[in-house]
Amino acid sequence: MHSSNGIEVRNLSFSYSGKPALADASFQARAGKFTGLLGPNGAGKSTLLSLLTGLLGRGRGEISIDGIDIHKHPRQALGRVGIVFQQSALDLDLTLEQNMVYGAALRGWWGKDARWKINQALELMNITDQRRDKVRELNGGHRRRLEIARALVHQPAVLILDEPTVGLDIRTRNELVTHVHQLTTSENITVLWASHLVDEIRETDDLVILNKGQVCSAGPVTQLLQQYACPTVLSLFERLTCTDQSLAD
Repeated sequence: MHSSNGIEVRNLSFSYSGKPALADASFQARAGKFTGLLGPNGAGKSTLLSLLTGLLGRGRGEISIDGIDIHKHPRQALGRVGIVFQQSALDLDLTLEQNMVYGAALRGWWGKDARWKINQALELMNITDQRRDKVRELNGGHRRRLEIARALVHQPAVLILDEPTVGLDIRTRNELVTHVHQLTTSENITVLWASHLVDEIRETDDLVILNKGQVCSAGPVTQLLQQYACPTVLSLFERLTCTDQSLAD
């Protein structure tokens, strides 16, 4: 459905009041791939995602989203992105459909075109049957599915998710991870999935490991496991990270 150039970050640095949070970070989230972004608390994930989604001002370095320089053409670049934040932004007293209508309007879609896009997004996340339910009546998994559906309503080329499974039980979390992996393939969406849970990353994925504001390693999981002679993503993560966090997140 989508044609994407993914995300490319080159030599990105950012500091808070002189204290570095990112230092010369470079990586690529390839088009149509699920890329996991792993890092311990304080690694710089929040800073990186804030720069990628326009919440923070410009750092040093370059960010390209779907082939568009975010610093030169911010509106155009961010228009290609769907974003799911860690903290929920849903209105609990509105129905799923009303939340979707509001989300579509924020993206500049109304009327028949908006209804068509809303139907498509709800169907992609398998929550069409709940469209007239109020959000507060939903379980945590369906609320997360709604947030992802709203992020997909304008059919973005890139989907960025910040710890989207926080607070979910194991079964619901696994179902959501599987569903987003399926979307990556079926819809050819570039996914950047930020987490600290290594079991959400699969051997078919790409991976970026961030620690102390620096990219420790990045690339296809199978290649990284072979490069570092590690049997699992967990052992790879433990080898490349440590508990000493010297940079702000």
